Amino acid sequence: MLRASFIKAILAGGAVGIGGAVFLSCDDKAIGAFFFSVALLTVCWMGLNLFTGKVGFMVESHKNSDWLNLLMALIGNAVGACGCGFLISKGVNNVVEKCSAICEAKLAQTLPDALIRAFFCGILMYTAVWIFREKKTIAGILFCIPVFILSGFEHSIADMFYFTVAGNGGSDAIFYLTYIVLGNAVGGVFIPFMMLLCKEGGTAK
Repeated sequence: MLRASFIKAILAGGAVGIGGAVFLSCDDKAIGAFFFSVALLTVCWMGLNLFTGKVGFMVESHKNSDWLNLLMALIGNAVGACGCGFLISKGVNNVVEKCSAICEAKLAQTLPDALIRAFFCGILMYTAVWIFREKKTIAGILFCIPVFILSGFEHSIADMFYFTVAGNGGSDAIFYLTYIVLGNAVGGVFIPFMMLLCKEGGTAK
């Protein structure tokens, strides 16, 4: 089961990489942001394991083994996103320069700015997946994904793809990505945690 979970995580990371490649290839940022939605659509429709789509649901219900699966999702996502980024960098040369500029801008952010951008991305990712699960519609995906991109929010798995395409695997990039993962995780659990407090408050009353 763990092997299957890891494979699905690699595929999810690859899906995010494909979404990133589409975004980089579009001259119109809004159009690219919309087509980036293919990543989460693929993840949700195929039942793949994406860290940013799973972490928020740990608040509502989880077993001890789910923590290991979440970690494996993050590692598998990194393998898939970086693998996709490496292939894209070799086969689609026109995106490398654009990606390098994007990564330079990301590293130029202050740490608080990066964490805040990652936090709000985490909120939107949880919202998109929650709407897909609970309302059986892709509307949340089609709105939340473009919103996080056009707002300049930071998605850790997408950033892994971008840094790989740019050929930047230095300590600064690793440090930056670590904080983006943290920000995504905190953002992902924010809404379900607050809703849990509402339920507990209602029960106590």
